[in-house]
Amino acid sequence: MDFLIVLVALLAAAVAALLTFFVLERKSHSRVRRAQLEADRITEEAETRRREAALQAQDEALRLRGDVERELGQRRKDLDRIERRFEQKEEALDRKADLLDDREVALRRQELDAQEAQATWAQQRRREETDLGERRAETERLAEAARQDQRRELERVSGLTAEEARLAMVAEIEDEARSMGARRMHEIEQETLAEADRRSRKILATTIQRISSDYVAETTVSVVPLPSDDMKGRIIGREGRNIRALEQATGVDLIIDDTPEAIMVSGFDPVRREVARRALLKLMQDGRIHPARIEEIVGKVQMELEQVMREEGERIAYEANVAGLHPDLIRLLGRLKFRTSYGQNVLAHSLEASMIATALAAELGADLNVSKTAGLLHDIGKAVDHEVEGPHALIGADIARRLGRSPKIVHAIAAHHNDEEPQTVEAFIVQAADAISGARPGARREMVESYIKRLEALEGVANSFDGVEKSFAIQAGREVRILVQPNGIDDLGATRLARDVARKIEESLEYPGQIKITVIRETRSVDYAR
Repeated sequence: MDFLIVLVALLAAAVAALLTFFVLERKSHSRVRRAQLEADRITEEAETRRREAALQAQDEALRLRGDVERELGQRRKDLDRIERRFEQKEEALDRKADLLDDREVALRRQELDAQEAQATWAQQRRREETDLGERRAETERLAEAARQDQRRELERVSGLTAEEARLAMVAEIEDEARSMGARRMHEIEQETLAEADRRSRKILATTIQRISSDYVAETTVSVVPLPSDDMKGRIIGREGRNIRALEQATGVDLIIDDTPEAIMVSGFDPVRREVARRALLKLMQDGRIHPARIEEIVGKVQMELEQVMREEGERIAYEANVAGLHPDLIRLLGRLKFRTSYGQNVLAHSLEASMIATALAAELGADLNVSKTAGLLHDIGKAVDHEVEGPHALIGADIARRLGRSPKIVHAIAAHHNDEEPQTVEAFIVQAADAISGARPGARREMVESYIKRLEALEGVANSFDGVEKSFAIQAGREVRILVQPNGIDDLGATRLARDVARKIEESLEYPGQIKITVIRETRSVDYAR
């Protein structure tokens, strides 16, 4: 029984295997058929595309062939046209060559004619030169004879020999040339002065317009106002100990007189004078006045004043646009706040001179940095001139040199009052800026005695020249008018006199700005009708 079951199972498996084989074979045959059909279709499409590409290539070849044939035809036409043009040009060149040949023949004929004419002209010119030489010799002989006759006649009439007449004529010509030269020199000088005056006015006007300074001259007072006269006794103290302590601490003299409600502070050092003034004001506000308090207040005021001077120096350097200054130069600049010159504050004058020098240097094309720095520092020596001997210009130059300023700046500082001879454009600019700032209206005050002495010195220089009748210093010493003797000095001599007086004033006197010299020569003819 089991055997039958196994046999049936094996038969079933064999039948299943045969069925599977048949199914798979049929599927493979169908796949092969489909693949063959797809290959045939692709082959037909490729053949169709090949035939279409061949047809397109034939069409493109036909089209290109037509384009080439048309282009070749156009080029043949162009070549034919160019060939005809070349033939025309060749014919024209042949005609021009024939004309040139004809002209060459004509030129050769003209050249032969010209050579013959030149030979004829040369022969004629030689004959004329020979005749001219003979005539010139004859003329010279006759002229010499005429000159000899004329000279003998002139000598007979004038009673002078030829040499004496020549010397007289030379002397007359020399006098005339000297007179003309002096007149021309006067004209040139007047034209030069007018042009220089015009240009300098323009430069100064531009400079003054650019700085537009609103500075008003300050004065440093040495008077301390008191709330009452009783304060004088408290300041003096018992047996004068307070005033002695204050004078010893500040280094100034206190003058207490009958002036109501005021004390005078006297001293050569403006900084010490300012310390004393501020210390007195603080002591009066505090009310405690005794030697120990005085020393304490003076010490505080000195520290405050050092700070003020440093801040003022930095402010002025910033306003003048001068950077890189040594701290000691900044401090010395600040000291100038308490220094005046003829009533003009020196610090404000230094700033003004720096601005003027900068503007002048810009107009003249000079070094701006040198001009503005030297203009700001030109009076730095006045901060210590009461402590160091010598002119403040040389003192300031030495300070600037030791504190690292350039040689040009040092020279400009030293030369601004001619303690050294100015050698650079910047030195002259600083000198002019200093004079402009100090000489402008309202800048400075002057003592009556020194003012009168300056006018007398100007008149004395003018009266020292021969031919001067009177002289007058007018316009606060800005002009000197000189009356000369008309019989002793002529017009050209008056011009020379004005120039000589100006030179002597420049050499012998010191003055701000410039002085105008006017020479007046007046001739009067008087008669009476009777």
